[in-house]
Amino acid sequence: MTTATRASTATARPATAAPAARAPPTPTAARRCAATTGFARAASSCSNPGVSPRAILAALATFAVLTLWIADVRAATRVEVYSKSGCPHCAAGKDYLGELSRKYDLEIVDYDVVESGQARARLRALAAKAEVERLVVPSFVIRGQLVVGFDRGGQSAARIEALISGEAIDDSKVDLPLWGRVDTNQMGLPLFTIVVGFVDGFNPCAMWVLLFLLSILVNFHDRKKMAVVGGTFVVISGLAYFAFMAAWLNIFLIAGVSRPLQIGLGLVAVAVGGIHVKDFFAFGKGLSLSIPDAAKPGIYARVRRVMQAEKLSTAVGAVAVLAVVVNLIELVCTAGLPAVYTQVLVNNGVEGAGYYAYLALYILVYMLDDAAMLTIAIITLSKRKLQERGGRILKLVSGAVLLVLGLLLVFKPDWLLWG
Repeated sequence: MTTATRASTATARPATAAPAARAPPTPTAARRCAATTGFARAASSCSNPGVSPRAILAALATFAVLTLWIADVRAATRVEVYSKSGCPHCAAGKDYLGELSRKYDLEIVDYDVVESGQARARLRALAAKAEVERLVVPSFVIRGQLVVGFDRGGQSAARIEALISGEAIDDSKVDLPLWGRVDTNQMGLPLFTIVVGFVDGFNPCAMWVLLFLLSILVNFHDRKKMAVVGGTFVVISGLAYFAFMAAWLNIFLIAGVSRPLQIGLGLVAVAVGGIHVKDFFAFGKGLSLSIPDAAKPGIYARVRRVMQAEKLSTAVGAVAVLAVVVNLIELVCTAGLPAVYTQVLVNNGVEGAGYYAYLALYILVYMLDDAAMLTIAIITLSKRKLQERGGRILKLVSGAVLLVLGLLLVFKPDWLLWG
């Protein structure tokens, strides 16, 4: 052993020999000694006289702190996932975390908000702390930050990775004058609602009846009667349409979210959209989703009944019935966009009254074009009717939108998710 060898060499020296003066170790020698004997041993056997024990203890303490800091940094990042079974965007979010786990050291904890009341309560508490009003699944908690929803190609995916890597900055909330704090991550679904509701409002079936009604009312040159009767038609039509969309919504809520249902509805939307686009190029030929010619005489008769009413209250009652009947007749003509929209709404995991708030927003936008035409007719007393060319253009627009949404439901449903 090295220790034993050193001991025997020392006893072989003459007793009278004075020990030679030891020169301070050179920097090169000190480094070599530290490298071969270790940090602690180098401190005792290779130190020069100018290094105090207090400095050595300080160096050891610094080394220990650095070691603990490195260990903490290298610890797995905890990611809490709040999801529910049968949720396609929850599955997409978990797949994304699986990909990130190959790049980062992650501890992924999954909570089912349907099965666990504690998980729901914790998620609500986190949302209240983060001032998040609308909760959807999946939701993620990373380094104490809440990320609501998942969009593979959008902000939520980028924010999740940024939080995991420790580089995220919470810039999703902005303060708008007269509005207050707005979370920009939640703007996608409201904007989608406005766009689809606006396009659906130009449905040629409902618009044809309204314009025909106004062309008859204008003969009375009574703006008050036009406003009351026409306004009743627009409002009752909107309420009937709301009930129709609520029925679609509840069908999807009961049926649940499933990939086969998405594909089936997407294919139906593609077929309906294709028929509408066909009507632009070959109007009146082959299959068409319009108000049947056989139903038009009955509508004309009801419109005349409105006109023949002597009292305004009678006219209002008659036009309210007309609005409901027209909405029932045109269900085949108008079913496409409401069905696709309510499916997208369910896919985005909106909860409770939020569903009906979105439907109300949709209907308000849906009624805007009818209200605008009514206002123009009252001001100008115009007898303009919906001509074939105008109807074909409206069918082309609504058909193209349906085609795009249907294809997205079939091939890229994640593109219709907002977080």
